[in-house]
Amino acid sequence: MEIEQPKYPQPATVDPVDAEFWKLCQDSVLRFQQCSHCDTWRFLPRYMCAKCSSPDYEWMPSSGRGRVFSWTVTYQPFHPAFARDVPYIAAVVELEEGVRMATRLLDCDPEAVELDMPVVLVFKDIGDGFMLPCFKPAPK
Repeated sequence: MEIEQPKYPQPATVDPVDAEFWKLCQDSVLRFQQCSHCDTWRFLPRYMCAKCSSPDYEWMPSSGRGRVFSWTVTYQPFHPAFARDVPYIAAVVELEEGVRMATRLLDCDPEAVELDMPVVLVFKDIGDGFMLPCFKPAPK
């Protein structure tokens, strides 16, 4: 008898702007808010630009390219669904647009990850068709 793996948890939010971010990810395109007044990119999603205080923005597609800003290798899963993935890399990626995003780094040996390593966007289906933005090392 095969043991059923626990499902990965999906992001849960009660904030409409945050919920919109996750909804927009479901077509496998990463989008961030860009201020309509000063063009500043923002993430996490918010109601007002941190640079000019404008409430106006558009959801603009990201290039999907960035660099590893920080990371940690997780050996002890914090949720039963992640037990099958250990060790895994939890990273902060700085994207070309200037925003930093906490994410998973996939298809990378934990010993190979480096500061400023180029990465590219990939989407991982974490169950029920929910697409999670992740990153992997950029082709050399």
